Amino acid sequence: MTESNLEFIGELENIIQSRLDHPVGESYTAKLAAAGTKRIAQKVGEEGIELALAAVVGDRDEIIDEAADLVYHVIVLLSNERVTLADVVTRLELRHSDRTGGSA
Repeated sequence: MTESNLEFIGELENIIQSRLDHPVGESYTAKLAAAGTKRIAQKVGEEGIELALAAVVGDRDEIIDEAADLVYHVIVLLSNERVTLADVVTRLELRHSDRTGGSA
């Protein structure tokens, strides 16, 4: 993964948060958020299942498409709950250091 890939994930998180904070009628993100946390969570579950099924089939393009859908919906869910990707990364780093005794 390149630095520009990671920058885009941060940019996407900012776009999603902006759409949640300032809903625009035609925005899918705003419509999804308006449907509530339960609906966002359902979408995360649906996309997770679709990704798992794509992996079973072994269709690389479908795996990429479904993974992209899942990542997007996870970011929407996190943003809706005021959790950032930085929060998640911090937790992953903590778990890693706990399991490795602080070394990589």
